[in-house]
Amino acid sequence: MANLITLGRLVLLFVLVGLTYAQSLLAQISAFFLLILIFVMDGLDGWVARRRGETSLFGSLFDIAADRVVENVLWVVLAHQHRVPIWVALVFLVRGLLVDSIRAAGASEQRRPFDMIHGRFGRFLVAGRFMRIFYAVVKAIAFSWLLLMPIVAQVLPSLWAAWSGVLDTIGLALVLIAVLLCIARGLPVVLEFTQRIDQRAPPISPSS
Repeated sequence: MANLITLGRLVLLFVLVGLTYAQSLLAQISAFFLLILIFVMDGLDGWVARRRGETSLFGSLFDIAADRVVENVLWVVLAHQHRVPIWVALVFLVRGLLVDSIRAAGASEQRRPFDMIHGRFGRFLVAGRFMRIFYAVVKAIAFSWLLLMPIVAQVLPSLWAAWSGVLDTIGLALVLIAVLLCIARGLPVVLEFTQRIDQRAPPISPSS
């Protein structure tokens, strides 16, 4: 059941993408509420998995993969629509590729993604419940804000004309916070992986 919810998020994601390219106000409003539903389902699939005893390595990896697809697709689409700079999407894509490649190596050893971090501070940033929720909330607010702005521009044109600069600045600040958290949570994964590789590497014998 939990994996079906995760799969449903991916299906709804591409419905949302299509709506963001529509010009009508109804489509923009529908995209906004569909985004909220997708993020609600993100928390629901984990709760269902724990409730029904369906937690597994595959489920954990599938959930993280779905999270990555959702955020990367949204960043790319928003960049294509000139709502965020293109470098924002590139940061998330590169960080995701690096971290997920490392986690794939751990999965081959039957290690869960968050079990690969051992340092106390690294575990707080990457695996800690507070940081995981905080990061998810920041991204959800940033995406919601960016999707809400076209609605405000159409529904409240006088407000948008007077405050568009401030509202856009708030959106940019939310995006930058998400970028900083993205980098900060990816670094411990990369650093600990390189340390493990160095420790496993056979010593180089001095040349005679």
